Amino acid sequence: MGATTDKIKGTANEAMGKAKQGIGEATGSDRLQGEGVIQEVKGKGQKAMGDAKEATKDAVNKAADAANKNL
Repeated sequence: MGATTDKIKGTANEAMGKAKQGIGEATGSDRLQGEGVIQEVKGKGQKAMGDAKEATKDAVNKAADAANKNL
């Protein structure tokens, strides 16, 4: 997956996780609250992965630009 895809999926999972937690709290469902927490954490991880991929790509591009300037 690309960085943007990871970030989009991460944002969606975070939102769904928060919604599940809210519904779980409103209905008294510990199971739903737990699923929400897990999904939210998964989303944060996906977003972090997207950020890391983007940072790596940026670093590689900067290094390539610097190398091309020296040619």
